[in-house]
Amino acid sequence: MLVVEDHIALANRIGEGLRDAGFAVDVVYDGAAALEATISTAYDVVVLDRDLPAVHGDGICRQLVRDESPSRILMLTAAAGVEDRVDGLELGADDYLGKPFAFAELIARVRALGRRGPGSPAVVQRGDLMVDRARHRASRAGIPLTLTRKEFGVLECLAGAGGATVSAEELLEHVWDAHIDPFSNTVAVTVGRLRRKLGDPPMIETVTGVGYRL
Repeated sequence: MLVVEDHIALANRIGEGLRDAGFAVDVVYDGAAALEATISTAYDVVVLDRDLPAVHGDGICRQLVRDESPSRILMLTAAAGVEDRVDGLELGADDYLGKPFAFAELIARVRALGRRGPGSPAVVQRGDLMVDRARHRASRAGIPLTLTRKEFGVLECLAGAGGATVSAEELLEHVWDAHIDPFSNTVAVTVGRLRRKLGDPPMIETVTGVGYRL
């Protein structure tokens, strides 16, 4: 895991606390060092302060998303308003935690993000929904679902998020290719079809202005 925080004392405290919780942690103090570190190491999770010297946290987030990094990004910042959270998620961050924060919450969020990484289980069970990621199969209440590749891709992302909200932008980047128009309504249309196929009671919730969650 990588911690990127320009307040050295806070960065070191976060690093020490996460190590005490059992994580392997590298700590850097500016955006340029963060980019250098992520080039050489594929971190499971990057805890990223937004207001950084040298390279802004937004720029680092965009770069990791653009490079299709496997790292999950937890943005950490004093700007904790709704608009700030939405902005961070729309940049491609996987989660957003405002300062000040309870350290137990930081650890819980980091653990949740780590479970969403490349080591996530091949079969995900959410209530009566089963998603077999390895075989690209899904069923609800034991009844197989007939899904297109895009519908399955969206379902796989939502099921693997562990109940967290997934932005439309993240779905576009994981399910569609780079040629898709980011302003199209293709995600909303696909989610609508998927909702109908999943049946009742409804399983996919729209989080207005942010994305979708299972």
